[in-house]
This record gives sequence, structure tokens and C-alpha cells, in this order.
Amino acid sequence: MSNKAKMGLGDRMIYPILGFASCLAFIYVFFGGDLFAADRRPAGRLDFVRRNGTHFVVDGKVFYVNGWNSYWLMDHAVDDYSRDRVREMMLTGARMGLTVCRTWAFNDGAYNALQISPGKFDERVFRALDHVIVEARQHGIRLILSLVNNLQAYGGKTQYVKWAWQDGVGLSASNDSFFYDPSIRMYYKDFVKVVLTRKNTITGVEYRDDPTIFAWELMNEPRCMTDPSGDTLQDWIAEMAAYVKLIDQNHMVTVGLEGFYGPKSKKMLTVNPAPGEWAARLGSDFIRNSELPTIDFASAHIYPDHWFHEEGFEEKMKFVKLWTKSHIDDGDTVLGKPILFTEMGYSNLNKDYDPSQRDKFFKTIYNIIHASAKKNGAAAGSLVWQFLVGGMEEYNDDFGMIPWERESTYKLVTQQSCRMAKASRLPELMDSLKELCMKQQ
Repeated sequence: MSNKAKMGLGDRMIYPILGFASCLAFIYVFFGGDLFAADRRPAGRLDFVRRNGTHFVVDGKVFYVNGWNSYWLMDHAVDDYSRDRVREMMLTGARMGLTVCRTWAFNDGAYNALQISPGKFDERVFRALDHVIVEARQHGIRLILSLVNNLQAYGGKTQYVKWAWQDGVGLSASNDSFFYDPSIRMYYKDFVKVVLTRKNTITGVEYRDDPTIFAWELMNEPRCMTDPSGDTLQDWIAEMAAYVKLIDQNHMVTVGLEGFYGPKSKKMLTVNPAPGEWAARLGSDFIRNSELPTIDFASAHIYPDHWFHEEGFEEKMKFVKLWTKSHIDDGDTVLGKPILFTEMGYSNLNKDYDPSQRDKFFKTIYNIIHASAKKNGAAAGSLVWQFLVGGMEEYNDDFGMIPWERESTYKLVTQQSCRMAKASRLPELMDSLKELCMKQQ
């Protein structure tokens, strides 16, 4: 699990105007000045992304993903001093040929909370989310919107449990009561309904009718450790996925899993991170949770240096290959669904860390995914954790990066964008990336 688990909002810094201007000047020099002018993709008709077997499809044509995570977008869109960072990030993503960004559509009871208390929302923050969606649309980026956090950052299930206790209806003080307490389940459903039926104040389009949204994610990294059998979490996923589908028939739904195999899986001991069986006792199960008919695609995360602490780099890369190929094989032969690696990161806090290791980590995963795509396999793409822009030190963790600061990483990511676009059968996507991909040859 990444250090984002430990990141709270904390006290806000007042960002110096001079520092921000210096950052913009650096970007201008690096990108030749056109980053802020001509890097928007054509904003014509946009179709919903849907699933057909093991593929994502747009208007019936296969669509492979190369993307990133910027969980902070809504939060930064709230205030005038930081709102431009949303556009800057979308411009950068478009320039790199990226097509999907995963971000939070929740902030429960914290600073700049979207949901102040159960059923009570801050319109100012909702308008910030409206803004994020519009900026994404204008730059040809689709969004995976996550609806709640398993972790405490931005409220998470801990906040829901606190609310239930404050209202005098909580069944247990355990954070895992989020999954089985009827009152808390209703809190979550009420939140989901408000978000999905939200009418964007800029476009007038309800979120459930907006093809800018790629998919809904039920929860970021769900775990229910008080029930290692997995029954409690499975019941919650089944109920909530069906509820989302009841309200919104346009968008895909995914769970938000890390990808661990459960106690009844044959891969528990052969693929899960070792030593021990800790990963099988978290209450989640990649196969069982993902095979529900209301779940459109499976997700997995890749954090070898948080799951292993003694192994060297080469040993970690062997695991990465095994982990990635195993989940793709599950998509092809067991689930019959696309597999999207929605987070992947390599820590810069390793004692032997060198930036070239992070490049090799990305390249290893990219090559496996591309090989699957060339064979029409279930690997649908991947999302880097995480991208930032300048002046965001307090939001960084040991995985974050400003993508243009290391040329080799920037080139690696953009090359993958071109490879995945070529593997897709979307002429409009390839046309929009034609100039970028010619430079990569």
C-alpha cells in the first residue's frame, strides 16, 4: 500500500506567486510555449466507453488505455489560487497522449469536503468537480471517478462510521462496519445517488449522462480485515454495484481492488506477495469480487516495494512480471473481462533507489500490457500513480512525479500512449496523436 494511505490534508500552504510563476516559466521553456495554447484534442462528439468481452470499446471499436492518477483535482479546483493546476495537468496529459485520468469524486468531512455530513454537500466543492469534468472533456481526457476511500485520507470509511456514531445509529466502532451497518450503507447510497444525478452547472449535463466519465469506482482499495472469508465485502460490492447500475446504465463500474487473491484461490500462495498469507486475509478476492455481472472490468494495483521490504530490485521485477501476467491471464481465461492496472508506482525511498529503476519498472509493465493488446488480450491498459504539477510538494508521496522533469520517463510514457493508440481501432484517436507519435519513431 502506498504512502497515500498516510496522507491527510493537513494545513494548507499559501503558495507564493513568484514560485508558481517560476514553475510556469520552466514549463514554457521545456515545452516550447505551446503547452498552454494548442494541445487540446478536438472536442467533437464523445461516445461512452463500454465493455465487449475482454475489451473496452467506443462506438463498437476497441479502445486501449494509457493514463495516470491525479487524485487531487477536485480539491485543487475549489480555490482560485490552485484551480489553474487542473488545466495544467490536463494539458500535460493530453500532450503525452494519455486518455484516462483516475481521481477522487469524494471528500468526506475533511478540509474542502464535498460531503460535509451524510446527505449534506458543499455546492462550492461540487462546482469544483463540475470544473474538473469540463476541463477533462476539453482536453480529450476521460475520468475514472472513485466514490469513497478505504483509507482515512479525505474521510474514507472511518468518517462514515463516525457519522453513524454521532447520529446514534452506529452498530460498531469498527471501521469495517462501513460494509455491514445498514445505516452506513444508506449513507453511501445516498451519496452515490446525489453524485450520479448531479447536473453539471457548466454544461447542464447530469454526470450519469456524461461520456467524459469513463467509469465509476466503488471504493479505493477496499479491505474488510474483520472478515477474511471475504463474504462481507462481497455482499457490499454486489449491493452497491447493482445500485449504481440501477441509477446509471451508461457507465461502467469497477470495484477499485488492489488485486490480491483470496483464501480460496489457488493463486493465494503462488502469486500473492510473500512471505506469509497476509494478502489473502484482507477480506478481498480479485476473482470473486470481479466476476460479479455488475462489475464491468477488473482492477489491480502494483506496488512491489510496499509489499516487499528485503528483496532487491531484480527480485521485485520478477514479481511484477508474475503479478501482471497472472491478472491478465485471469481476464482472458477466468473472468472474460478487461483488466486495468489502475495504480502502479515505484518508491523513491528504497535505499538503493535510482530513477532508472522507476523507468525499468514502468517499461516492464508497459511491455507486458502492449504484448497482450497486440494479441487482442484482456490487458486494457494502466495508470501511473501519480502525476503532479509544480508547487505541490505537500501532495507528493514517494511515488509522485512531475512528468516533464525526467525526460526518459516522459518519453517512456508517451511511447506507450502511441503503442496503445496504434493497438486500438479508433482512427480519431490515432489522428489526434499523429504528430506526437511521429516524433516517437
